[in-house]
Amino acid sequence: MTVSEFFDLFLEELKENEALRYYYKYHQDPEKLLFRKAYFCQRLEYIYQNVKQNPGKIWDCGCGFGTTGIFLSLNGIKSHGTTLEHYIKEIPQRLNFYKKYGDVSGFSYEYADLFTQAPEAETFDTIIIQDTLHHLEPIGEALKILNKSLSPKGKMIVVEENGSNIIQRAKLYKQRGNKRIIEIYDESLGRNILLGNENIRSLGLWTSLMEHNNFSIDKQSIHYVRYFLLKKFTTENYDQMIADEQKMWKASSVKRKYFFFGLNFVAHKN
Repeated sequence: MTVSEFFDLFLEELKENEALRYYYKYHQDPEKLLFRKAYFCQRLEYIYQNVKQNPGKIWDCGCGFGTTGIFLSLNGIKSHGTTLEHYIKEIPQRLNFYKKYGDVSGFSYEYADLFTQAPEAETFDTIIIQDTLHHLEPIGEALKILNKSLSPKGKMIVVEENGSNIIQRAKLYKQRGNKRIIEIYDESLGRNILLGNENIRSLGLWTSLMEHNNFSIDKQSIHYVRYFLLKKFTTENYDQMIADEQKMWKASSVKRKYFFFGLNFVAHKN
């Protein structure tokens, strides 16, 4: 199943699953649908391309509602997801929807805290960590745990927001100021936990953190997504807009650093 085909099914699922619509806003504003689709599909395609050649044993750390794991299972790739908060309650209904279209038994999941329920050493060959790494605190300790859980030649696929993006930095500063780390109470765990408060980082900061925790970022894997914030995608220009963006970040260091919204990379265990 292609990413585009999966997205079309996803839209159908959202019509009947109200619990997901506050998070996945694809039906909220029809004029923004293709704009949002481009972001979703490019990121999922990035994960898929970096997984499918040699997946091994996969851990989807911070799997949320299980979207990535479901897609991978539909393509014959097994993964195990861990998540916190309320997300896990919605996964059984989701699996029931997608099993009509393929085998979703390859996706397993559990409620688990990274810091107190860490996997055993060298358990996984690949870690997928999407929109999660900036929430993990203390980040150094988290990276040590992630590194330890990987096999000797393991890799971590990181899908994040670009912490250098000027617009997003201004938006987040207005929203939370400099309060980048907060403490929240987790009802299921029965205790307080630290949480990165949308603590997104630049590629430079991620590179430094990775190097200090025995990871190295594959420079060839670096990938930026979403530049045209004010233009409307149409069915006629959809593919061309994406192609133009991909040419743009490769050609302009200023645009990719300060104006692209999404940042993806693969970090290998040293």
